[in-house]
Amino acid sequence: MKRSPRMKSVIWIGCVVLFGLATLAVSASAAQVQTTTTTNQGTPSKTVTVENGEVVWVSGNSLIVKMEDGSLRHFDNVSESARVTVDGQELGIHDLKPGMKLQRTITTTSTPETIQTVQTVAGTVWHVNPPLSVILTLEDGTNQQFRIPRGQQFNVNGQMVDAWGLRRGMRINATRVVETPRDVISRQSKVTGVMPPAPPPPAPDLPVLVAEKAPTPKPVETAQAAPAELPKTGSPVPLIGLIGLISLASALGLRAAFHGR
Repeated sequence: MKRSPRMKSVIWIGCVVLFGLATLAVSASAAQVQTTTTTNQGTPSKTVTVENGEVVWVSGNSLIVKMEDGSLRHFDNVSESARVTVDGQELGIHDLKPGMKLQRTITTTSTPETIQTVQTVAGTVWHVNPPLSVILTLEDGTNQQFRIPRGQQFNVNGQMVDAWGLRRGMRINATRVVETPRDVISRQSKVTGVMPPAPPPPAPDLPVLVAEKAPTPKPVETAQAAPAELPKTGSPVPLIGLIGLISLASALGLRAAFHGR
């Protein structure tokens, strides 16, 4: 069946009106119950945990750290925004090197909070089912059912009564206070590091000394004094003359000895 443009407009307007009425009814019903929420904070407490380790392997965004107790911890998919403070500089995962010392300080803050929710409602009792529920006629003339919490008290003309004291036609004011405790945990992590020590500088190129065996020294021979020799300039003639002179003296001596006898 083909609908005319006019029929489509009527259907569209009807949907809008129904949606508006439903929203108005929900808003009016919600407006009858006044809710106030407050948060009370206690004294926060802090705990500090320090972890030390050494980088043993890094590849891409994966990191393996050797902890103080010797265990290995694998940190996979390390965020690009993660930073390590080294000598005042902020380094990322791709700047880490094996041998680097890391220290992570985790500060955990726990703050106790109490969320207090106060709900108030006023109306006329239309029906009561103690101690479970009550139906009230609200100020806008609509009826709304409420579950009665255990121990709930109602103010009736300045007097406090429980669910068993309610009667049809009573004008009541009810206040419900709910306190929900919780701990708000926040953690802050700071990682600092120390670069591995620089490798020692290479040894300078020194000349290579080759040891050679020294030659054995020859023994020194003591020179003996050569016998003195007469100069070759001498002649045997003086010697012959000397012998002749001695012979002549001997002859003269013998002659004298014979004549003396």
